[in-house]
Amino acid sequence: MKKKSRDSCERTRPTVRLVRGPLKTKEKGELAELAFLHKAASLGFGVAQPHGDSERYDFILDSGERFLRVQVKSIFGLVEGIYRARCTHGDKILYTADEIDFLAVYIAPLMVWYIIPVDCAPASGVLAFYPSGRERGSGRFEEFREAWHLMAPGGDLCQPGTLRCVRSTNLHRKRFVE
Repeated sequence: MKKKSRDSCERTRPTVRLVRGPLKTKEKGELAELAFLHKAASLGFGVAQPHGDSERYDFILDSGERFLRVQVKSIFGLVEGIYRARCTHGDKILYTADEIDFLAVYIAPLMVWYIIPVDCAPASGVLAFYPSGRERGSGRFEEFREAWHLMAPGGDLCQPGTLRCVRSTNLHRKRFVE
């Protein structure tokens, strides 16, 4: 019998809470935000979080070229065999390009990210993902799986992989007042 690697076991084995019982919905969202912060920072993005939770976005990413507003959504389980999330706020109001630039959807059990431009979100407000099984590769959002490059410098260009000159990394160390 072939042994599974340690990494593959950890990705599929759910974390069992040692204290405080099962996670509430808000706690799941907070965990997804922490996962986003870790992933984005490890990819080299500057990450800022607005004070409070009254903005439509959860994070501001600095790619070195532009600032992006990102709303993080999380999915912690299957519903009828599908991973689903809503891309709405308040009373089922869709996010708009005036409010955010990207939806970052985290499928926690699989540790998979979907980076979706807000303009590509469906009018229904429901995102459905098929990251494994019979629908693999045929889901509407599969092209956005781990698509962090869309937020990188040049990610808004028509030709993927074309990078533009990024501003000096020393910009943030300049004094505001001379």
